Amino acid sequence: MTKSPLLATMILHATCRNNVYPRSEVKRFPVPDKYVPWNVPFEYDPPTYTSAHIAGQVWADPDIQNKEFQPKWNCLDGNVNRVSFNGEYAIDDCGYPLNPMGRTGLRGRGILGRWGPNHAADPIVTRWKRDADGNVVKHLETKKNILQMVAIQRRDNKMWAIPGGMVDPGEKVSTTLRREFMEEALDSFEDQQMVENFFAQGTEVYKGYVDDYRNTDNAWMETVAYNFHDETGTQVGKLKLSAGDDAAKVQWMDLDRNKELHANHSWIIEKIIKLLNAHW
Repeated sequence: MTKSPLLATMILHATCRNNVYPRSEVKRFPVPDKYVPWNVPFEYDPPTYTSAHIAGQVWADPDIQNKEFQPKWNCLDGNVNRVSFNGEYAIDDCGYPLNPMGRTGLRGRGILGRWGPNHAADPIVTRWKRDADGNVVKHLETKKNILQMVAIQRRDNKMWAIPGGMVDPGEKVSTTLRREFMEEALDSFEDQQMVENFFAQGTEVYKGYVDDYRNTDNAWMETVAYNFHDETGTQVGKLKLSAGDDAAKVQWMDLDRNKELHANHSWIIEKIIKLLNAHW
């Protein structure tokens, strides 16, 4: 894969603050913007919540209070990657990792599997929008080519998103990218070699924190996002899409600044728009 220098710092997280935690009735402690950083004094007393549904799951950590659980923070812990793309994160006096972006209004792990960083991979598959004659369509105002992305509608919050997923312990990111796209956007395909070759040529566009609604003070989402662009529309761009796994729907979506997407996906996609000089 070709590595891009487009590594950027996330803006102040907002999705994971001042609301009811998903799949629960637990209300986050209100955190105004100026009190998000840990180094700003604040009378902070958030609730603690870790879903009972993740207890004992093979993909989840045990409770930190479990004496047999001895995690190695900020490093590769066996097959589990506990390194944050945002640098070294702090551990509080009780042994809990602290969200590098600051307070979220909720302690615990919520519905996330890992304490600390939970690593995902996002394959952003794009093509140019074309008319019935195969000509690239330009936007009437900007005169720039309209870019389309394979987008899925998530089952949990019904928002449109990049078809990404979690990196399994010991799994290469390149494997996750290809697997997640196939599971969430393709039902079947005939030319497996073409798909393999297509996903061998990607450009890294973002690596870091995700402003995800599941984040807590002690567990948070991070991702590596790659763009896989089908310039001619004759490779993955011609395959029939079919929703699967966690996707309710899947489609080729026209991209512009008015699209409301899951988490900070619009922020990541804007980097691809600039990279390809497309309409936005």
